[in-house]
Amino acid sequence: MARIHSSEEELIDRIRTHVPSAPQGALRLGIGDDAAVIRPTPNREWVVTSDQFIEGVHFLAASQPPESIGYKALARATSDIGAMGGKPVLFLLSICLPAERTGLWLDKLAKGMGQAARRFGLVLAGGDTARSSPGNNAVAMDLTVLGDIRSGRAIGRGGAQPGDAVFVSGVLGESQLGLESILRGLAKERRWRKLLEPHFYPKINLDLGRWLAENRFVSAMMDVSDGLSTDLRRLCQASQVGSQIYEDKLPCVTVPITLRSKGIDSKMLALHGGEDYGLLFTVRRRLIKKIPRIFRGQRVTQIGEIVAGSEITLVSNKCSSLLAPQGWDHFRKVRPVRIRART
Repeated sequence: MARIHSSEEELIDRIRTHVPSAPQGALRLGIGDDAAVIRPTPNREWVVTSDQFIEGVHFLAASQPPESIGYKALARATSDIGAMGGKPVLFLLSICLPAERTGLWLDKLAKGMGQAARRFGLVLAGGDTARSSPGNNAVAMDLTVLGDIRSGRAIGRGGAQPGDAVFVSGVLGESQLGLESILRGLAKERRWRKLLEPHFYPKINLDLGRWLAENRFVSAMMDVSDGLSTDLRRLCQASQVGSQIYEDKLPCVTVPITLRSKGIDSKMLALHGGEDYGLLFTVRRRLIKKIPRIFRGQRVTQIGEIVAGSEITLVSNKCSSLLAPQGWDHFRKVRPVRIRART
């Protein structure tokens, strides 16, 4: 049996083997010391985000390969940098795990995280490791990602105004469809494996976010991490506005007939499904024509407009109804687990 008990130094070395961490660029001193040393460049700003990734809350280790857990942990944290228009540069990783996962399982997780780091242009600058308490086999990670952006170009959630168009990138509901497949016990069937890819290895919109911010095309922006209905409300609250969304404009995931018969509805996935990590952004009316419908292979769709007031409405078949936030919320008393068709 392979030895799984490791010292903290051995754990760090395991991670270092798979994840880029050598000092370069702004990183003068990184992993292995008490703290990282970072040199900001002139006329630039750091964009910093922190994101937790907890077993049983954000991922299901029994149904998800460890490589995809490592990849997704870094991808979802880095998505926040893209949503501000920044370029990812460095990240810090703190991880708490049981002794039995300090061997091959950790190697695989780090391999997936390394794949994400190279794809997004990130270098691991440091962090911390800890062993889970006895009897607790859950893994918990905290990732801090630093990004770079030209001074004055970062985009927040608070700039939308009535008359602005509302856009999203990508296809809504793809990740939730993958999760629904897992929850229904379909993950092990070969014919459904392609549905799991967006959930296990989410695509994030770094190039689009940077292009929008650099050209000052957007008035407000964020990523869709907790579902459109929830994240749109957050953007509108930050901007003190309301919004109208048109149901027939939503770029909905295609649900196979077999799964539709099991109660999975594409519109519900698009409205309330989380972890797509597409961009949700608003554009002044005079700039709408500047926004392409396809950006480097990624679909970009105008789905509605910003209005005065505070209501979020969904317009369908010449009728409108209030759009309640039914996406993910850690502290909602009753959390949605499965998204079913409307009745």
